[in-house]
Amino acid sequence: MSVTNTVVRRASLESCGSDDHEDCGLELILVRLGEQWTVRVLAELAGGPLRYRVLERALDGISQRMLTLTLRRLERDGHLLRHVEPTVPPKVTYELTELGHAFAAQVATLVDWSRQHKEAINAAQDTFDASGRD
Repeated sequence: MSVTNTVVRRASLESCGSDDHEDCGLELILVRLGEQWTVRVLAELAGGPLRYRVLERALDGISQRMLTLTLRRLERDGHLLRHVEPTVPPKVTYELTELGHAFAAQVATLVDWSRQHKEAINAAQDTFDASGRD
């Protein structure tokens, strides 16, 4: 990355949270990422459309209510589409939109970064904790 790109990225990050800068949309993404199941739902759907029950079984520990809420929020944000087949009972399938695939790709980059740096972060935390500072 060039010095110019680094300066532009730094300026973009710094100004996004300031009171005098227009809303950059970061809060929309941070809210969604802060929810426990968002990343896992995105990861499951990145492989292609899934029926509700298949998705539910893939997400060990999620309640029906939490899965429904997570899917609704992602649908509202434009990250996924919900398809209902008029059968009895209805067959409901979810798939990522183009926006959802782009979001999932960015989340995958963050997951990869966290895997690569997990040991360094744990070591830094151990060092900090051993220093006696709270």
